[in-house]
Amino acid sequence: MKLIVGLGNPGREYAKTRHNLGFMVVGELARRAGSPSWRTRFKAELADATIAGQRVILLEPQTYMNLSGHAVREAVNWYKIRRHDVLVVLDDLDIPFGALRMRESGGAGGHNGLKSIVEQLGGADVARLRLGIGRGPGAATAQVLSRFSADEERALPPVIAAAADCCEAWLAEGAIAAMNRCNRKPEAAPSTAP
Repeated sequence: MKLIVGLGNPGREYAKTRHNLGFMVVGELARRAGSPSWRTRFKAELADATIAGQRVILLEPQTYMNLSGHAVREAVNWYKIRRHDVLVVLDDLDIPFGALRMRESGGAGGHNGLKSIVEQLGGADVARLRLGIGRGPGAATAQVLSRFSADEERALPPVIAAAADCCEAWLAEGAIAAMNRCNRKPEAAPSTAP
């Protein structure tokens, strides 16, 4: 069994912010899997789905970002999932909007949600798919909690689709093949002006 975790912040006020890209990608995976039923468990929303011929738990922690690891740890323990069978989907300030980067393991790169997961699972050998949001002109906190510009909104659906494709590649072919296929730069950076 595999676990795909989308990171975000709960609540309607955060729903369309940059920090919630992980939720958006997991939502797209659920849609592709026939919209399985979501339930609340482990301080998270989760759905049991079959994707790329594999049983997958889709998980959206409902704690704030810096506590995401608690829900992930509980799900991993309950379903007896190994760390290398976990994929975390998250936003990344340090790569341009639209870029995708998958890695098999590594540090948190300053992302509090990923840092919490690494701490709670006791190791960094967790696959991660980072979706670029760009640094923006202001403070990091303001950038991750901001909404997308009009140009970015128009460019967002293919980015989310490409990220969901990467998750499916990870399930079907493994991390190395998915990395070779999915790590990409954006075609053209849209304007970040509202």
